[in-house]
Amino acid sequence: MRIGVVTFPGSLDDRDAQRAIRLAGAEPVALWHGTHDLQGVDAIVLPGGFSYGDYLRCGAIAARSPIMAEVIDAANSGMPVLGICNGFQILVEAHLLPGGLIRNDHGDFIRRDQRLRVESTDSAWTNGFTVGQEITIPLKNGEGGFIADEATLDRLEGEGLVAFRYLDVNPNGSLRDIAGLRNERGNVVGLMPHPEHAVEPGFGPNTPAAMRSGVDGLTFFTSVIKQSVLS
Repeated sequence: MRIGVVTFPGSLDDRDAQRAIRLAGAEPVALWHGTHDLQGVDAIVLPGGFSYGDYLRCGAIAARSPIMAEVIDAANSGMPVLGICNGFQILVEAHLLPGGLIRNDHGDFIRRDQRLRVESTDSAWTNGFTVGQEITIPLKNGEGGFIADEATLDRLEGEGLVAFRYLDVNPNGSLRDIAGLRNERGNVVGLMPHPEHAVEPGFGPNTPAAMRSGVDGLTFFTSVIKQSVLS
């Protein structure tokens, strides 16, 4: 399986996403924001970072990059797309996921290993989890507060489109503790925490078993590979 990782000006975690894909057993393909060529990939990752310096709104300019026309068409045709942190913001600005993401309610950039509860496994990127499973994924953002109007929030809850919810502490003021979403079709997932930073023993979050041994993030990438094989 070939999974593309789009690099925008200001992307920081594109190489980390490529490494996670490789560790999961797929081939990472570097994609450049200024082209219209998806290079025949089977899935796409929009990585974390500060695309275009977060000017205007986080992800707003990147969502209008040339390659996003192809990403949007591919997503609407069913191709799996994962947006991580800034990538989640880009998905929202591109209207592939609803709502908005604003400045953390405490006003500070935050970096922590964040516990999450898996709320939905009906997606290309979460099918390897179980509903209710608790995982730990690194989080780092300054504008990660998820917002939406009450009608949208009720729809997300009612249709099972909340993919992940913060546990123990809400790190950024996200409404209803929402950490990540999926779309109705289940091929598009966005979340603020960074699964690509929890894929290799010795470099992930601490666990009761050992320091830096957490690899919960690897399941995102093995999930999409498994779905590709089964389909």
